[in-house]
Amino acid sequence: MDALSDVLRIIQLIGAVHLDGSFSAPWCVIGQADSALCSAYLPPSENVVSFHLLTEGSCFAMLPGDPTSLVQAEAGDVIVVPQGETHVLGSSPGLVPEVLGQLLANQVETKPGEVMTLTYGGGGEVTRMVCGFLAPQDHSRNPLLCALPRLFKVSMRGSGSSWLESSLRFATAEAASGQAGSATVLTKLAELVFVEAVRRYVSTMADDRKGWLAGLRDRFVARALALMHSRTAYAWTVDALAREVGISRSGLAQRFTELVGLPPMQYLASWRLQLAARQLRLTNSSLMSIAEDAGYDSEASFNRAFKREFGQPPATWRRNMLGAATRDAGGENGAAQDGRASDNTVTLHGWPSKIG
Repeated sequence: MDALSDVLRIIQLIGAVHLDGSFSAPWCVIGQADSALCSAYLPPSENVVSFHLLTEGSCFAMLPGDPTSLVQAEAGDVIVVPQGETHVLGSSPGLVPEVLGQLLANQVETKPGEVMTLTYGGGGEVTRMVCGFLAPQDHSRNPLLCALPRLFKVSMRGSGSSWLESSLRFATAEAASGQAGSATVLTKLAELVFVEAVRRYVSTMADDRKGWLAGLRDRFVARALALMHSRTAYAWTVDALAREVGISRSGLAQRFTELVGLPPMQYLASWRLQLAARQLRLTNSSLMSIAEDAGYDSEASFNRAFKREFGQPPATWRRNMLGAATRDAGGENGAAQDGRASDNTVTLHGWPSKIG
């Protein structure tokens, strides 16, 4: 398995599309994908990945207070905000933004969990977009999400991607009209939008970029990453990796550290513990079994390493995760029974609005 596919698998993205928007110039909105407000669509997550796929017209996007983040997007582009930060979208720079959540009560009639539709703006040139978000597990420890820019855009035009846009538009329209099963389709399509956006971003990165994503573009480092991800429990050494990829030990260590930011063995140790944490959270496997799968020869050494990384022994960490999941499930059930998000809060495009 290549490293990107493996990391995308471990992220456990759960996606949803929740806004089919039509904006007419002049228009400008600001908001944030607040994970606490996404319970109507997604399971609890510390961070939420936002995306906006333009299907008609154009717009700009930026992070408030950071002019270097400004991007201009056109139909066929997707804007991605990997950490769900506050961001501005508009027909042109310099406009005073409206808080999108405050438009919700007057512009949208829907129930939490359904695709929302919004028409807003001054009546000029129209921009249409499909907006969604994804809930990743343990965002802060994932090398991919940490390596992506805070806001970026990529073109989804060209061969192999037109089906995705047309499918997303079709499924969004179905969901908005209440077609059965459309929510599940949208979830999978939202995940595909993000994966394809990341793949295209990697392929268009500047040659002088550093970081985990840059490592995927170096043939030696990428091969080393793929080996570590495909055979995680193997007793790798830098010498063994170097022989496999066809480069000297010192050459691999230097290239890997310069690009990824960690020496190879430190990266492998961190990744093993992420896999172990995933098993602790999702399975009932014994600690010894999980330790062996992660490449540790004893439960004691696994316990020590896990505690250094996560601040708790694995058994304690697992109990705490189970307790948190139980509490979250109780909160979600209560909100569902009430027929709306808890705290009288609903979301549009990730932005909050109090409606009661």
